[in-house]
Amino acid sequence: MTSVRPALHLAKKRKKLSQRRGSLQGARKTISKKSIDVGANALVRARAEAEAAGEQARQAHARLREAIDILPQGIVFLDAEGRYILWNQQYADIYRRSADLFKPGVRLEDTLRVGVARGDYPEAIGREEEWIAERVQRLYHPCGRHEQHLSDGRCVLIEERRTREGGIIGLRVDITEMKRREASFRLLFDANPVPMFVHAVDDQKILAVNDAAVEHYGWGRNRILQMTLRDIHDPTEDVGSGGGPDDWAGRTWRHRKADGSLIDVAIFSRRLSYDDRDAALVAAIDITERKRAEERVAFMAHHDALTSLPNRLLLRRELEEQLARLRRTGGSIATLCLDLDNFKTVNDTLGHPFGDLLLQIVGRRLQSALREHDIVARLGGDEFAIVRADVRQPEEVSALAERVLTILADHYELDGHLVTVSASIGIALSPGDSDDADRLLKSADMALYRAKADGKGLFRFFETEMDARVQSRRNLELGLRMALQTESLEVYYQPLVDLATGEVSGLEALLRWPDPERGMIPPSEFIPVAEETGLIGAIGAFVLRRACVDATRWPDNVKVAVNLSPLQFRSGNLLPVVIEALGTSGLAAERLELEITEALLLEKSDHVLSTLHALRALGVRISMDDFGTGYSSLSYLRSFPFDKIKIDRSFIHDLGTNTDSRAIVRAIVSLGLSLGITVTAEGVETESDLACLKSEGCNEGQGYLFSAAQPQPEILQFLQKKRTHRAA
Repeated sequence: MTSVRPALHLAKKRKKLSQRRGSLQGARKTISKKSIDVGANALVRARAEAEAAGEQARQAHARLREAIDILPQGIVFLDAEGRYILWNQQYADIYRRSADLFKPGVRLEDTLRVGVARGDYPEAIGREEEWIAERVQRLYHPCGRHEQHLSDGRCVLIEERRTREGGIIGLRVDITEMKRREASFRLLFDANPVPMFVHAVDDQKILAVNDAAVEHYGWGRNRILQMTLRDIHDPTEDVGSGGGPDDWAGRTWRHRKADGSLIDVAIFSRRLSYDDRDAALVAAIDITERKRAEERVAFMAHHDALTSLPNRLLLRRELEEQLARLRRTGGSIATLCLDLDNFKTVNDTLGHPFGDLLLQIVGRRLQSALREHDIVARLGGDEFAIVRADVRQPEEVSALAERVLTILADHYELDGHLVTVSASIGIALSPGDSDDADRLLKSADMALYRAKADGKGLFRFFETEMDARVQSRRNLELGLRMALQTESLEVYYQPLVDLATGEVSGLEALLRWPDPERGMIPPSEFIPVAEETGLIGAIGAFVLRRACVDATRWPDNVKVAVNLSPLQFRSGNLLPVVIEALGTSGLAAERLELEITEALLLEKSDHVLSTLHALRALGVRISMDDFGTGYSSLSYLRSFPFDKIKIDRSFIHDLGTNTDSRAIVRAIVSLGLSLGITVTAEGVETESDLACLKSEGCNEGQGYLFSAAQPQPEILQFLQKKRTHRAA
């Protein structure tokens, strides 16, 4: 029993244990089935989450690529070992010769090595390993930007940074065009012959300077780079008041050079960025000489070049200002016009340089005779003017004129030559004579002519009747112009008679002006007007043409003599006019005789002598008129081989009773005979005069005894009568 109980007890325990084991196994099976279901679900979820995360990563990667692809710069991402992770298209375009090497996981160092072998990096040539080492060092230890040059000529700006995870982000910018612009700027800046500066806008510190500025201003480059723009400006000028660089274009400043001298410069400025600073490029063109030249031109425009006195333009302006002040405040102004008497003689005897020296001394003497506020000007030639304001009495002006005449009359020493000249002065007072500048000067000028007409070395005040005479002369000029245009002028002819045979050897052409209202106006009135107004050239050509045409109707042995004015020679076209007159008329040159006066030879001009010789070469005869009345009649006979000399009528009058005149005539005739020159006596009016001339052997005579001057129709009748009388 005892042994059965434990066995039963053990069997029971085993049965319970077996049951428990079965229950446990069942429970385990149940738990295992549940765990499998849970794990499967978790795996599905994990896979879904992983796929979602992967999709998000792919989307983020795509967005990152899209973001870096739209950047204008090249971007590259490297891991901590310098292997490619990601790059954009711009990066690949920059390194297009090496782009085939770019793959994730490839080291940048390896692509550099291949690129160096291909010759992509010209800076590495000859030092390949050293260059690669330096580049890798910069890659892993970035220290700012640096430039990289490629074999195709481009330049790349590189900037790299390390990330917190140890990776590397690289930025590439193609700065080729910028470098080209910079090179162009450098070329235009450094090699520019115009001094140029680059200065900061904020403090005007000079940041750069070209060689031209260094040389022109005289400071060393380092010294200039320590200066500001204000340091080179004239201290008396306020640069700040001129605004900023944008306001300086075309402005003129005064700059200081290293030697302390000041120069005028035209400033041209342009804003730019220089070394990341707001700056301005300044070109400084030195216009010092130009300004001086402009000042000289401005001075010369208002001053006489010889004496440096104010000229007519400045005098008139000053006179207008004083007259305007006179209208406001009252008072009187005196205007004096003066010129030197016989100044032409100084020029003719000593030469123009001595004449110029004389005018300079006259200018200084006039200035010494005047008050500080008086004005003295040179109007031209030997004519000067003085303006004195605040005149209280006419006597004050008379005293001034007397003092001026005395000062100018004192002798002048001209390079060893003692010269004495006098002056004549005309005076006009304002407001009495006029309150207009031009009118006042004109009135003073008229008074001057009156002073010269009254004997020179005098002064005269303007009088109203002077204006009337000027108006009369003006009317004479207008009438003469009209007569010339309408061909109202006439040519008369006076015979020249061979004293030995009594035959007419020639006819002298004499101009006449018959006016419907004033009658026959004598040449002594209108010829001076023609010479003063320049009409003498046209009038002389008219007389020459008419005389040649008329002479073709005379006998072939009768010559025509035409007087010439010295002004016709100065015009320079006398020879063509003579040739045209002979050619048009058909008159033989040997029948034309041109008469000149000693006044023409006083000029001693090569042009005059060459013209006379050219006329003589044509066959034209040349005669000296009024012989014996000049200063050097005999010397003129040596300067040119005259065909004829005409004794002035002043020696012929009363020749039978005046022994002195007869002696002079005898000497002239003897001289002419010895030189083979025909001698003609003018002004033969009596039989006694004719007899004396014949006895002295004079060749020709001319005067009222033979005939007065007559127009062409009467002369033709006169010549016909002579032929008829000779035939009978």
